[in-house]
Amino acid sequence: MSGVFSRKMRIALAVLAGVLGAGAARMAAAQSLPLSLEAQAGKKLFFDINLSASKKMSCASCHDPNNHYAPSNSLSVQLGGPNLTSPGTRAVPTLTYKEYTPVYADDAVNPDGVSLNGPGGGLMWDGRADTLAEQVTLPLLAPNEMDNANAAAVVQVVQNSSYAALFQQAYGASVFNDVNTAFTDIGFALEAYQLEDPTFHLYNSKFDLYAENKVGGDLTPAEARGLTVFLSPEKGNCDACHYSGPLTDGGSAIFTDFSYEAIGVPRNTSIPANATRPGVFALNYDLGLCLASNPNPAYPYLVPHTLPAAAGFCGMFKTPTLRNVATRQSFFHNGVFHTLSAMLHWYNTRDTSPQLWYPTVNGVVQKFNDLPAAYRANIDTQVPLDGLPVGGTPHMTEGDLADLQCFLEILTDGYVPGQTPTDPNCLN
Repeated sequence: MSGVFSRKMRIALAVLAGVLGAGAARMAAAQSLPLSLEAQAGKKLFFDINLSASKKMSCASCHDPNNHYAPSNSLSVQLGGPNLTSPGTRAVPTLTYKEYTPVYADDAVNPDGVSLNGPGGGLMWDGRADTLAEQVTLPLLAPNEMDNANAAAVVQVVQNSSYAALFQQAYGASVFNDVNTAFTDIGFALEAYQLEDPTFHLYNSKFDLYAENKVGGDLTPAEARGLTVFLSPEKGNCDACHYSGPLTDGGSAIFTDFSYEAIGVPRNTSIPANATRPGVFALNYDLGLCLASNPNPAYPYLVPHTLPAAAGFCGMFKTPTLRNVATRQSFFHNGVFHTLSAMLHWYNTRDTSPQLWYPTVNGVVQKFNDLPAAYRANIDTQVPLDGLPVGGTPHMTEGDLADLQCFLEILTDGYVPGQTPTDPNCLN
């Protein structure tokens, strides 16, 4: 690593430590405060299985608090619907660290202060919601998720629940008199819970101790090398999208720049919607952002996206946070990979060894097989995904990849110095 790069890293980490320190102080204060009435109602809603048609699925069923509000299984997509047998079409993301997500815009300003404006912000894989209050209402009505027939059905469940009085305390005695108002307030309550409850944004990983120069934050040699790989523009270049610097509204180290990228991950044929028979062309393609509808009133002429005008957005999906990424069991929007190692190796060898990841038909590797050829010009080509020739040398060595994984492991919340074991592969 060059001296210039070393100085830049030290400066960035110094800034980061200051921001994280302030954030940690805010979180410590939040942990000592009781939840508001709205958030208390939201907590009841979050764990209520009666809010689903099956009476077996709550928000917590997919967003398991015991696994950082992400699925605790290795399914690529989760099962929902009236009998919990209807598969989804996308992997379920974590609900942690959403508090600084800006509203969606086609020409969002990138928080790194360097990258050009581009699609950014919003929630879900395709930015369909701008707030957590909007986002939570989508699975409530989705046929392959909680499968409620309409807003009135959801409101009726809440009105008949054991916490109906609490909900009325929070939103008024007459809240159930208007279905639309009550349904909107259900979204607000779930949003309040996620924003107020510290477990959705703990900032207590080993990385946080390291960035704040606190006891217990000393990195092992492998973890330190992994941080260098993460930041290096010539190696992992992870920080280019999984931005770890300060944000304009005071947050920092979210490990995403909220942007959308088309990276051409392999098609996941284990998703029923993607299944095909031999010799039969695929009928379903998840085109991501180019078909998304976002209610942002600031861009009425740009959303919802429609083809062919929105073709330049096809194949793009939201850049997720990397916090707690080592605890995930499915990666990317289609859950095609199930280990962190496989995901990193794909990034490193997508172009140099595509035969490892994409099917071969009649001797031809079907690269980028989950995106129609008409949209493949949208695919990202920055390091490490930068069009290296087949058989070329990848940007990262096996040692780099192992070190990078060690660094990503220290982004896991709940680290306790002296108690949380260090991965034995990451000690030296």
